[in-house]
Amino acid sequence: MGRTAIDKNVRRAVLDARRMIQEAEKNDCNEAETRRRIERIFESLMGYDVFEHLSRERAVRGAGETEHVDFAIQLGQGEKAKPVIMLEIKRVNVELSRKHLKQVSSYAINAGCEWILLTNSREWKLYHVSFGQPPVTKLIHSWNILTDDVSVLAKRFELISFKSVRKGTLDEVWEKTNVLTPRNLLQAVLSEDSIKLLRRELRKESGVLLSPEDILSGIRRLLNETALTELENVRVSLPEQKRRGRRKKVKKVSQETVIPKLSVNKKTGESEQIKSSTGSVNSQQT
Repeated sequence: MGRTAIDKNVRRAVLDARRMIQEAEKNDCNEAETRRRIERIFESLMGYDVFEHLSRERAVRGAGETEHVDFAIQLGQGEKAKPVIMLEIKRVNVELSRKHLKQVSSYAINAGCEWILLTNSREWKLYHVSFGQPPVTKLIHSWNILTDDVSVLAKRFELISFKSVRKGTLDEVWEKTNVLTPRNLLQAVLSEDSIKLLRRELRKESGVLLSPEDILSGIRRLLNETALTELENVRVSLPEQKRRGRRKKVKKVSQETVIPKLSVNKKTGESEQIKSSTGSVNSQQT
């Protein structure tokens, strides 16, 4: 697979940003210097006006003392402008941790901001905050400016660029993320229509007729632990199998002769098995 074509100016900006952070890592820059370099990236690579769109040390008022987030990315100006992304910065050679995420999550929740960006200039992590009870913080994308492919970096930085944020692209990303949950995907893959299609395609390729239960068992073996857990919450309706039988040619008989109808022998229990295959299936079945 070939690399995605990137505008030469974007490529140059990504590579310049990479070199700048490589120098910061080598020189073990402090947090203030790391912050200045990140400002340069927002300006040169993502198209922000750092004086207008980046609110430095923005006050966040919670239940306790007033705290300050490193940067609040906003489209308007002044304290009344609603932050779009809360940005927390750590020194270049400090590894990002759960403690740092908890810190910036509390800022975002108190400010009513749905998006979080946590970075040490090398690693970048984009999170979404859902304001339920309790609020839930979910990782959407993460990337490393030193090791990831330039095409990946261009795509990730474009997502949080001024142009994309102004267009509401982050909202679209969150909508797609909600649709592409393991449960929704499993529900689609395990629908009756999907299983019928899989049976038909597999039979066409292999010549083997599989039952719906065979398909479900095969899909189970593809799933990881997280997906198997989600499968417990998915209602699966397996399509009913049709039993085909050949009609025997019968000669003319007298009126006293009864011609038996072809049917499934109930003594074998096959009919009950078919009926149960249309019911709900949980992840404990094999």
